[in-house]
Amino acid sequence: MPVIAVVGNKGGAGKTTLSVNLAAGLAKQASIAVLDADPQGASLQWRETANMQDPISVFPAKENLHVHAAELAREFDYVVVDCPPSVHAPQTISVLVVSDLALIPVQPSPVDLWATVHIERAIAEARETNPSLRSMLVINQLETRTILSRVVREALTEISLPVAKTALRRRAVYRNSALEGKSVFDMGARGAAAAEELEQLIQEVTA
Repeated sequence: MPVIAVVGNKGGAGKTTLSVNLAAGLAKQASIAVLDADPQGASLQWRETANMQDPISVFPAKENLHVHAAELAREFDYVVVDCPPSVHAPQTISVLVVSDLALIPVQPSPVDLWATVHIERAIAEARETNPSLRSMLVINQLETRTILSRVVREALTEISLPVAKTALRRRAVYRNSALEGKSVFDMGARGAAAAEELEQLIQEVTA
């Protein structure tokens, strides 16, 4: 079943936050595994402190990551892989070989936009061995009142990768839910707006 690699080329782009909340949303309709391929192990740390009604399975990555991801894909409906913050990392290169979709969170900052150029090249290289690989940029931590946030979508048109219609806004509930070992879906009214935008993104991802 589908393997979704959450890929970035710099730290702080929101890979782990997107990975665990995407998994939590998908878990409402299917069986989910998160594969933590980031040496920092943030997804595993989140799982260790998880305080959720329906805990999500999070696995540490094995050495042959593409083999491990493929094995989990036979067991679960979806596998979400939290990749290292580099497209040149061996874990990222390995998992893109077996991924169906690469999701790339991008913050509205010049550094993030510059880093995305390298991701575009990495996706093109991965398609040489995995031609069915799809990709989607996800604007993350959007602040609608800033000029840069207003022009980021236009700036991303310079890159050949498609951009999700749904953007994730900068919301304190993303940080607070992680501190509580939860997803935004477990935060009640506090997480309602974040949960709604994630559900919209999931509809795009699974279409």
